[in-house]
Amino acid sequence: MRLLLFPLAAVLGLPIAADAYAGSATSSKLVGAEPDDDGEAAAPVEKTEASPAKKSAKPKAKARSRRKARHAKPHGYAVAESKLLATPLPPPSGNLHLVNIASNEDLKVNIYNEDGSYNIDALKAITHLFRCKRTEAEKDIEPRLLTILSHIYDHYNKPLELLSGFRNQRKTTSYHYKASASDIRIEGVHPKQLRAFVETLDAGGMGIGLYPRSMFVHVDVRPPPSYRWIDYSTSDPDSSDKKPPKNWNKKKTKLRS
Repeated sequence: MRLLLFPLAAVLGLPIAADAYAGSATSSKLVGAEPDDDGEAAAPVEKTEASPAKKSAKPKAKARSRRKARHAKPHGYAVAESKLLATPLPPPSGNLHLVNIASNEDLKVNIYNEDGSYNIDALKAITHLFRCKRTEAEKDIEPRLLTILSHIYDHYNKPLELLSGFRNQRKTTSYHYKASASDIRIEGVHPKQLRAFVETLDAGGMGIGLYPRSMFVHVDVRPPPSYRWIDYSTSDPDSSDKKPPKNWNKKKTKLRS
């Protein structure tokens, strides 16, 4: 004989809840979506209470999101004139203490003569310190850049560590190639703090970039407008743009503007 079992509530004629037979069915609800990689808010999505297997996939999704952020393209903007110094700063002391990280060279000079003109011997010494670390090629460093670096040294009174100066490279539009750029850091000074101070020196015609992962600040002088950017990528010394020109070994090591 086959026995049929009914809920007691049905036998007694009582109302039965709509989800009485739901058993182990998964409940769901509508939630607002998080911003996507572009910063845009996506459309709301139906979120299902995840089973243990689905929960274990969340860290992987977060890891993928972090990887995308690390390899995001740098973003920047031109600086409005209203945000710049109205008048240029007075000349700095001219003192500079530079340390070339690649060659472990230490240089202390003053870029000025007593009459305020540039000291040619000091500029030559700096040009040698700023030489391309891949080809040993040299190019006269833009004096306006050295003026900015002297202001920085006057403020912190600590050696400026030079990670990259002149680059004898294939990408000729780079201000490193034009010998008017430097990548620097200062021991004990966070790059964000250093960038904030360098921005106070800008009366027009400067490029200032923050590299949070590599922990340095790019400083250059250029034609207006001034420019700012943040680059979260890691340094890539093997980039094709940074490789020496194909015929660099056929040229003289000393290059001139």
